[in-house]
Amino acid sequence: MEMLLFGLTLLLTLGAQGYINHWYRKTKVMKPNSRMSGEMVARKILDANGLKRVKVVETSGILSDHYDPKGKIVRLSTDIYQNTSLASISVAAHECGHAIQDKDNYFFLRFRSAIVPFVNIASSLGYVAIMIGFVMGAFGFIRIGIAMECVILAFQMITLPVEFNASHRALIQLKELGIVGEKEHRNCYKMLRAAALTYVAAVATSILEILRLVLISRRDD
Repeated sequence: MEMLLFGLTLLLTLGAQGYINHWYRKTKVMKPNSRMSGEMVARKILDANGLKRVKVVETSGILSDHYDPKGKIVRLSTDIYQNTSLASISVAAHECGHAIQDKDNYFFLRFRSAIVPFVNIASSLGYVAIMIGFVMGAFGFIRIGIAMECVILAFQMITLPVEFNASHRALIQLKELGIVGEKEHRNCYKMLRAAALTYVAAVATSILEILRLVLISRRDD
């Protein structure tokens, strides 16, 4: 059973990654009629929503795009920032969706940001406890690790509405501001849906991993 759960976890992770990679590659070669880059789209959406003070900057890494609520900065990876593709404008619009959430004091975004320090601590402690448990055969430590994994799972579940809502806001902006046409809008939706499903897969993966650890910890019962 433990090996089955591990196999399902691996399958979910690889499947979700493969799905997002498929849609990213597909929409990366699709050029919007507007010929706008990710940076241009981000700037247009932010300005249209009264967020002129929010900066759009280029950052290193691949798909390292994110919104920084403290600095009020939308950070876009080079590929997204510079390119004019449906993939680029979809990701850029999604990050602007987070900026709009911030402006609207979206509850789940606020709550997620507030608990990040606790989740980081839980992640570190959980990893150490599980490693000690496996190395020393101390199942009590594994149970501590399970408790920390549950904290991470809760964080991932809070992340779901944040990400889905940001994509929803992004699709509205892309359409209302005339950045994409009807067919382009459908492809942007598919790209953002694929990205959102990776978060769903992460939740499912965490649940399976917790179940696997529970089975291991019960060996001494």
